[in-house]
Amino acid sequence: MKPSEKALIVIDVQNDYFPGGKLPLWNAEETLGHIVNAISDAGKQGIDVILVQHVADRSKGAPFFIAGTTGADIHPDILKAAPDAPVVVKHRADAFNGTNLNAVLDKSGIEEILICGMQTQNCVGLSAISKNARRYKPAILSDCCTSETKTVHAIALAGFGDIVPVVTASLALC
Repeated sequence: MKPSEKALIVIDVQNDYFPGGKLPLWNAEETLGHIVNAISDAGKQGIDVILVQHVADRSKGAPFFIAGTTGADIHPDILKAAPDAPVVVKHRADAFNGTNLNAVLDKSGIEEILICGMQTQNCVGLSAISKNARRYKPAILSDCCTSETKTVHAIALAGFGDIVPVVTASLALC
């Protein structure tokens, strides 16, 4: 498979998940560093990078990622690392559900997707096992995602690992 047939999908690395945000996650800063490195490695290999941003509606009771707030913004280090990456906006956990993600991937002839971001047990994992992800060869980058706690992260990786490959970025982007 040519590198151009792969895509790195970076899900919900948004300000609300960092210190000072509405729901700071375990290991968020270290995970951010791993994701920035993965973006760099992908770029060197000609692998497409796609950013996914969750935007929530306050009127529906959403506690964070509220449209128009700083918390909903993609973390500036991600935007700096991937300034030209397309941004797919989603309103549900699954990054494929109700979005144009399939169209973005298909336009580039993508056959394999490497998924990372926040949170492992929710948007990352649910996107990786989505019925729409089955069109591609999905894998979760274990060192490039995180959750509210280390335990939740580990349990999620173990569970999703029964369904899709769970690998490190260095292995997937070698």
